[in-house]
Amino acid sequence: MIKGGPKKDLQGKQIQSILISQPKPETEKSPYFDLAKKFNIKLDFYPFIRVEGLPAKEFRKQKIDILSFTAVIFTSRNSVDHFFRICEEMKVKVSQDCKYFCITEAVALYLQKFILYRKRKVFYGADGSTKGVLEVMNKHRDNEKFLFPSSDSQKKDIEEWLKANKCEYATATLYKTVSTDVKEVLAATAYDMIVFFSPSGVKSLFENMPEFVQNGTHIGAFGPTTSAAVEEAGLRLDVKAPLPQAPSMAAALELYLNTLIKK
Repeated sequence: MIKGGPKKDLQGKQIQSILISQPKPETEKSPYFDLAKKFNIKLDFYPFIRVEGLPAKEFRKQKIDILSFTAVIFTSRNSVDHFFRICEEMKVKVSQDCKYFCITEAVALYLQKFILYRKRKVFYGADGSTKGVLEVMNKHRDNEKFLFPSSDSQKKDIEEWLKANKCEYATATLYKTVSTDVKEVLAATAYDMIVFFSPSGVKSLFENMPEFVQNGTHIGAFGPTTSAAVEEAGLRLDVKAPLPQAPSMAAALELYLNTLIKK
């Protein structure tokens, strides 16, 4: 059923149902619920992927000494979670002088869950892009030794930059992404829009439904690598976030839905 269905105007049709490929927010104060009420739309949540942490026993095989690094690069909340999980499992206490480079302000603020934020050296890109965080790192790369916590399917652009700039670094694989079974979810409702938050989510769509045809289904993507994955899969990207005027996916969706109403 998720072949998009007949739509006279692929990008102008009013949206009545959206599938958010993430777990349902734990709080009712989520802007997504406000969005559903404001536009009277069906908003469902179902994660397209699950993250499995690498146990400390497996991590040790990579022979990486966390305390020997002076800076850590975070590209997602998952990377933050699993970095500090491994530190806890291995009883490693990260130095207060360690620098943290984050791809977005949201990821940087998420560090408050694990560190005394105001007392640490935390940096993040201005526009939420890989280029943005690399520009910040470039100002601090002298005499730094970077640790890059990642998944088994991490895009290589940051590693390529570190290598090209002759930085001392190591990539630590701390978790892996696994596609969840979403066949029944996609078959039950012909959603007008699907929103993705990672390249792995896009991959999961086609692993679950190799015959997927977009037709009039609107597609949203959060983050530059997710947007690139959507387009590389041959799909039309309708909503991209973050944007200067829409730093969150919920804000970007609100802008888009308002645009459709005006058509």
